[in-house]
Amino acid sequence: MQMRMVVIGKRAACCGVFMLVMGVAAGVSAQGSRAVLEQAVDTQVSSQNAAAKGQDRINALDEETRQAMADYRALLQEEAAVRRYNEQLTRQVEAQRDALASLDTQLGQIEATAREVMPLMQRMIDTLPQIVAADVPFLEEERARRVADLAAMLDRADVTVAEKYRRILEAYQVEAEYGRTLEAYQGALPGEAARQVEFLRVGRVALLYLSLDGSEAGYWSAPDQTFVVDADYRNAVRQGLKVARRQVAPDWVQVPALVSAGSAP
Repeated sequence: MQMRMVVIGKRAACCGVFMLVMGVAAGVSAQGSRAVLEQAVDTQVSSQNAAAKGQDRINALDEETRQAMADYRALLQEEAAVRRYNEQLTRQVEAQRDALASLDTQLGQIEATAREVMPLMQRMIDTLPQIVAADVPFLEEERARRVADLAAMLDRADVTVAEKYRRILEAYQVEAEYGRTLEAYQGALPGEAARQVEFLRVGRVALLYLSLDGSEAGYWSAPDQTFVVDADYRNAVRQGLKVARRQVAPDWVQVPALVSAGSAP
């Protein structure tokens, strides 16, 4: 009986130990599951965080890609604008080259023309004094001064050939106008006793004069190359002076009809 109780006690002790071990094992198992669960949760959280970061990175990369595409398109537009600008510059340069080539050709022609025009202008200036000398002697000082100015201008380097030619033509135009106009002016009557008189120029046909007191009149005689006093022309000259000064309406002016020596009557 005592022995049985000992055995039963041993069994009970063994059962207690087993239960203790099982309890410990159960505790250990529960703690392990919690750890695994926590680890799984941590892993999930880490994965979600990583996924979120990855999405942020993807979003950032997507934004960078869009910005890069926008920059690329802007560069393409800028490149197209630069290309068009360069093409325009190329056309301008080509046009300028053509213009320069044309200018070179024109300069060559101008130089050749200048070599031909300069002698012509010199002859034209030399001819003017001959015209003045052969003409009725009116405004002699003014006309001689004009010829002298043209001769001095011809040697000036600061005056273009075109300007020289223009002024020479202008002088010829002035001379041509003398043949179509009526003019009154004061001047010195040549002679031993030079005196101021009123001159009346009728084109190139006649040059008459009237003394300042109106007592003497005369005209230029081309055959005699002198002024001839003729009182018969006093009224005609007086009337002609008024017409030339626009003091009266235009009217007929009586002038001497002279025939050069050797001409038919």
